[in-house]
Amino acid sequence: MKESSSTNSTDLDEWLDRVSIAGPIVEAEAPESDRIRRLTDTAMSAVHEQQLMRLLLARAAGGAEVALPDFFAIIEAIATYDGSTAWIVCQGNGCAMLGAYLSPPVVDSIWQDQRGVLAWGPGQATSVAVEGGYEVTAGISFVSGSCHATWLAAHTSEVKEADGTVRLGADGKPEVRSMLFPASEIDLNDNWDVLGLRGTGSNSFRIEKKFVPEEFTIVRATMIENTPDVAPLYRFPQMGIYALGFAAVALGIARGFLDAFAALAQEKKPRLVAHPLKDNPVVQDEFARCYARLNGARAFLIAEIEKGWREALAESLTVEQRMRIRLASTHATHEAKAAVDTLYDTAGTSSVFASSPFERRFRDIHTVAQQIQGRKTHYQSAGAYLLGHPPDMAVI
Repeated sequence: MKESSSTNSTDLDEWLDRVSIAGPIVEAEAPESDRIRRLTDTAMSAVHEQQLMRLLLARAAGGAEVALPDFFAIIEAIATYDGSTAWIVCQGNGCAMLGAYLSPPVVDSIWQDQRGVLAWGPGQATSVAVEGGYEVTAGISFVSGSCHATWLAAHTSEVKEADGTVRLGADGKPEVRSMLFPASEIDLNDNWDVLGLRGTGSNSFRIEKKFVPEEFTIVRATMIENTPDVAPLYRFPQMGIYALGFAAVALGIARGFLDAFAALAQEKKPRLVAHPLKDNPVVQDEFARCYARLNGARAFLIAEIEKGWREALAESLTVEQRMRIRLASTHATHEAKAAVDTLYDTAGTSSVFASSPFERRFRDIHTVAQQIQGRKTHYQSAGAYLLGHPPDMAVI
């Protein structure tokens, strides 16, 4: 997985060593993180101590600026320990990419603190241009890592000028502008009561006519073209980063599940059965098939990530490659879920106990697959493009 042309100053082996330090801590804390519906302070401290929230932050901003193949491997490794932690790290790093496009004073305001975290989510948001900035009204939900964020953002679907007209972008459509503000100024709505990924604390918030200075805003749709001298990493669209990153979460959860099942199979003898699971031909067949489908999907995704990374290094990331990454990411997510489902059944009653290594991973991967990056409709979008239809740019 190492990429010789990587822009990062720390190699993948060292990052995986850092994961191996933080991983057992976040896994041990996972039951309590699930209970309180956010990462525990101990778990989040372990993440920060290993600088895992700064993987995609620009080097000039104090980040690691790792290559995308390395980012995938790091997120996958974290997810073998705990899916919620991997999700927060992936989401937070995607948001941290803004550090390559914002002005240095704004970057310092957000990330000079080594525990600085920017978080956002989808929702309804509008703004009105006023002197020096904007007044923002928004209802934002699914803000992963909200409990640990030091800054929050809302993506406004339109900006109204003082005379009431809607500001248009170069494409003739309403400008979508991201507004950034300190988390300390916002009250979160504690409503993340869900099946899986409970530790992500993906809560919601509302704001009414909140003033945001001009310099703390950005138009993500044009930030790449408006910043021509960025490093190769920042020529990659954020949607693609989230696609491959959250697929890495799914693959890591599944890998952790398979490892736990392999350990269980060495010893478990089902009731009224004389031999352990490992000696059962049906179990052997199922395990091999799950192993093959998981690693086959993983290999497909890695190949597309590495090709996309080579294109980004050459300053020519194509629409075709972006769509192939979307397809491979969606496929990896659902193949990982299918492998977990099969072995969850095969493990029998050992799967259902909260104290087992299976139950939380089962819930988590089902929640990963429900999120926008895991939508099965992405298969249709990719298929349409491969059959000659225009690309759906919203998904890549």
